[in-house]
Amino acid sequence: MPKPDINDLLAFMAVARERSFTRAAAQLGVSQSALSHTIRRVETALGLRLLARTTRSVALTEAGERLVNGLGHHFEDIDRELDNLTILRDKPSGTLRINAGEHAVRTVIWPKLDLFLTEYPEIKVEVHIDNGYVDIVAGRYDAGVRLGGEVAGDMIAVRIGPDWRMAVVATPAYWRAKGEPRKPHDLTRHNCMNLRLPTHGGFYAWEFERDSQKISVRVDGQLAFNSSVPILVAALRGHGVACIPEDMAEPHLREGTLQRVLTQWCPRFTGYHLYYPSRRQASPAFQLLVDVLRERS
Repeated sequence: MPKPDINDLLAFMAVARERSFTRAAAQLGVSQSALSHTIRRVETALGLRLLARTTRSVALTEAGERLVNGLGHHFEDIDRELDNLTILRDKPSGTLRINAGEHAVRTVIWPKLDLFLTEYPEIKVEVHIDNGYVDIVAGRYDAGVRLGGEVAGDMIAVRIGPDWRMAVVATPAYWRAKGEPRKPHDLTRHNCMNLRLPTHGGFYAWEFERDSQKISVRVDGQLAFNSSVPILVAALRGHGVACIPEDMAEPHLREGTLQRVLTQWCPRFTGYHLYYPSRRQASPAFQLLVDVLRERS
């Protein structure tokens, strides 16, 4: 004989609580006859009488009392957890994990997170800075950030930043001493600082484009880093040529401490996109974050 299912036990608990088939049936939204049939099914499955019924009252048998005492707190725990989920919906909270490169974090994510964290103090955001390509599903991240053209087709992608491009820079003193390159391949004769890519372990090939002609140049030099920040610092100290995001170079170009070359050769990249699995069930907190990060045209 199969054991009673959860719905039948919930029906029994309603009758036990109300001590009335009429009130319990109204509470459950079923007919009294259907409820009576359910209780008989529970008693048959257990082989025990749970309720003593008369025309005027309903009382628990010893077995019924024992079942109520044993099940009652479990159903209370379930109700409490369901209420907690309702609170989560009405008052977004929880921890969100995002994987993104340092440039995306600095230029796009943090400026928007600043206000978001103040507005929603119950939401925690963990940002893992990684310049490589990461499997966000295996890494148990809620979302990742990549340039638009690099997002896998089975992911939902939301644009969160404008297009941008790289800048090839060095100090004016360096260019005076070494001469400015006129075309990308001239950089092979310069002391260039490399950026090591964590995913493949190799160096970033400097990318150029002009009149639909795309060129990748493998540069060489004394220094290599796995982050653009020390590359900028080294360039400012006169240690060679850097290829860094334009926004990083801009303040120093205005001040005259860095000088840019090959500007017409530097292509624009599609802006950063937040991406996440297409079949994920987005929490209210995550939906809020997506809306805050979304690029406004």
